[in-house]
Amino acid sequence: MKGEKVQHQGVADVVSLRVTSEKDIIKARECARQVAFKIGFDSKDRTLIATAVSEICRNVIEHAERGEIMIESLQDDPCGIRIIVRDDGLGIENIDRAMRDGFSSGDGMGFGLPGTKRIMDKFKISSERGKGTEVIMAKWLQ
Repeated sequence: MKGEKVQHQGVADVVSLRVTSEKDIIKARECARQVAFKIGFDSKDRTLIATAVSEICRNVIEHAERGEIMIESLQDDPCGIRIIVRDDGLGIENIDRAMRDGFSSGDGMGFGLPGTKRIMDKFKISSERGKGTEVIMAKWLQ
């Protein structure tokens, strides 16, 4: 698991990776799986977490060309995994519309953002035109 590791209160591990290519998406997925495994998530939840990471990182590549992802192991109550993805792209013009099933500003089917929100227990997206987008999502260990 390559990346920068840091410590924060209540956080066991933070892995930070740059996202600039398909290879980085694969690396981010694998890091998320490894962190989720260490926390104790079962195979199904590890797959869902990796899918969420893939969807959001793919959006970074498609719409902003580059960004970063932080994957955090949370040890406080609730215990789980938090993933923060940021880019400095053009931003999302209309978040409400982007969160509707079937809407796509690219070549996709329009299920990435709303599907990711359904997969995760917490999902927050903020974006400012000309400044970029940030997605914060978390999954709690049951």
